[in-house]
Amino acid sequence: MFLALAAGAVMAQEHAHAPPLAVGAALDAQGRLWLARVEDRRLVVSRSEDGGASFVSPAAVTPTPEAVTADAENRPKIAAAPDGAVHLTWTQNLGQKMTGHIRYARSLDGGRTFSPPVILNDDRQVISHRFDALAIDGRGGVAAVWLDARARDGKAPKGSPQTQVGIYAAVSRDGGASFGLNRKVADHSCQCCRTGLTWTREGPVAFWRHVFGKNIRDFAIAGLNGGPVLRVTDDEWEIDGCPHHGGNIAADGRGNLHIVWFTNGKKRQGIFYRRIAQTDFQRDSNAAVMSEPITLGDPARQAGHPDVAAHGDRVLASWREFDGKNLSAWAMLSEDAGANWSAPRKLAETAGAADYALPLVDARQALVVWNTAAEGLRVLRVNAP
Repeated sequence: MFLALAAGAVMAQEHAHAPPLAVGAALDAQGRLWLARVEDRRLVVSRSEDGGASFVSPAAVTPTPEAVTADAENRPKIAAAPDGAVHLTWTQNLGQKMTGHIRYARSLDGGRTFSPPVILNDDRQVISHRFDALAIDGRGGVAAVWLDARARDGKAPKGSPQTQVGIYAAVSRDGGASFGLNRKVADHSCQCCRTGLTWTREGPVAFWRHVFGKNIRDFAIAGLNGGPVLRVTDDEWEIDGCPHHGGNIAADGRGNLHIVWFTNGKKRQGIFYRRIAQTDFQRDSNAAVMSEPITLGDPARQAGHPDVAAHGDRVLASWREFDGKNLSAWAMLSEDAGANWSAPRKLAETAGAADYALPLVDARQALVVWNTAAEGLRVLRVNAP
């Protein structure tokens, strides 16, 4: 695997106060790179047609300044549909500790203007509706999931493993013009690990760190169209608290799911990849057929915060490591739906603060978007072996 840095793909900090490092990124059907970021308390979107070497002037998504959450576990999300629509979700901080609303907006004119933002959570209490994920199907389907504390009543016994935080979803069938009522996907999720969402042949599928039994915090999936909660990791990580270290999920062109995650469980420790064979998520009797976990990264270098993207048979996994001095971005690429992988490759490093490494892949390119305090935004190209 050969690494090439997209020429000139460094975005200079233009303000005296640097914007948050956490960004959202997506590729559209033409292979153009879309970026969502927070600048001066506004969520803005820009597009690059040259692999990140330059971006058009950003368009504002939020018409007035608001507290848009933009940290590594809870960043703005962006998705670009084949018809040219651009969709975004984000968490709006409500000013009190661990509170938020899930916001949504879309553009129907190629990212030049955006619809007025709406709140997706139909429960409007000043509580936690946070850690959203976004997915589209390219045919008018738009889905969002998030962690939601509307069931929390303060009556859980002290030390109870039940978090009273659940996974909730909102789905649109008309390209984001309207959304159905919120649906509870599952009770008792971890409180502050990022969620994942992808669209399969059977519909959208959510991925999150679930609380099993007595504080076993492993990962689960569930289809938003109904069906069971399926446990997809068996690390037996028992911890009384949220590790603030989520994972992600992607669907390939064959219908397989690909997941990456972090654990410090009894059975295994570190970050891992697993493939889940084509699964009908609407049938309780249908067990998920899963590969053995593959270790990603070097635990001695604190490998963590993995991510994954898929397109057709191509699957790209990325993560971050720290050697005691520098942070580094890493990636592995599969060209056969996760059956075989390239060797892990260090793409870049930095001596300062850095965002997670975000993977993007389509039929023509595999990219890792990495925003660092010292170098700015870098778009790292990952070529096939």
